[in-house]
Amino acid sequence: MIAFQDVHKHYGDYHALRGITATIREGEFFSLLGPSGCGKTTLLRTIAGFEGISSGAVLIDGKDMADVPANVRPTNMVFQSYAIFPHLTVAQNVAFGLRRDPRPAAEKARAVDEALGMVGLSGYGNRAAHALSGGQRQRVALARALILKPKVLLLDEPLSALDRKMREQMQIELIKLQRQVGITFVLVTHDQEEALVMSDRIAVMFDGEIAQLDEPESLYARPVDRRVADFIGVMNFLPADIRSEDAEGVTVRVAGLGEVTLPPSQISRAMPGDSGPSIGFRPETMTLLSDAQDATGKVAPGVIDEVVYYGDMTYFDVRLDGMAAGADPVRISMRNVFGRDVPLVGTRTRLAWSPGGLVLFR
Repeated sequence: MIAFQDVHKHYGDYHALRGITATIREGEFFSLLGPSGCGKTTLLRTIAGFEGISSGAVLIDGKDMADVPANVRPTNMVFQSYAIFPHLTVAQNVAFGLRRDPRPAAEKARAVDEALGMVGLSGYGNRAAHALSGGQRQRVALARALILKPKVLLLDEPLSALDRKMREQMQIELIKLQRQVGITFVLVTHDQEEALVMSDRIAVMFDGEIAQLDEPESLYARPVDRRVADFIGVMNFLPADIRSEDAEGVTVRVAGLGEVTLPPSQISRAMPGDSGPSIGFRPETMTLLSDAQDATGKVAPGVIDEVVYYGDMTYFDVRLDGMAAGADPVRISMRNVFGRDVPLVGTRTRLAWSPGGLVLFR
């Protein structure tokens, strides 16, 4: 549905987009994820036609958008601020894009009702827009965008103004809505969890470039480099000493874990400035063992430095035996289950782990 071909964007001496080449499939929920200033919103605006490009090409449905103005592109956008007109009713806001539509008024009214039904606001047409909650305003903005039946819906951090509970609810509703209407959604967000929950594929951006474009599971479990790993969720890093290497993989000695051999599929890139090879792993890939539990795999002993309770989860900071003095402890997450004892700070413990949960950055 969308293709970027070596897209560059300059603002004077500032190089905002640096050779973006990627495709977005028809009917997928696609997210542009990255820290502030990485270029994700600029890239979104090149799709909409709000920003020109310095070189390269942006194609939508196979057509080059170079000479196509924003108002006739097959796209529509939901802005971060929603841009709801407070002096209009809900129906008038939704119908705003139909002002120049030649259809009869009755047909337009049916289209408004249909759009409101899509977003769960049937019967709200006569309500004053200024009287809506944040979540309702967001749905009105979606209905106003969808009523024009675009091929691509662009979402510029539309959930950032909502509280956590409403944001989580709207994430699920947006997923259902995208499946219902079947059009391509492109979301810009800096929230890693939001992107992982909602997306079919995610492009992680840094400094105007796409560092990795992949499905959520692959991004999380097999990041291509340490920068992506550090940005997506929580990742522990331990220094690694490479002992040997062959076609089967790389054998490393890791402080606190001992010696392990990893296949090529578990090897990623380090970043310039890294002090050397390191092993990364997610908090949930290791398990705290109780005194009565036997481990079937590998075990690493240590001492609990900190315990942080999050309701459904508890996070443990564990200092492994053999770690260098002054090194940060590793963070382990455990789902809270009724009847399970929570060990206290200072308790000796054992961590069960598997080499399959490790990634070598070199």
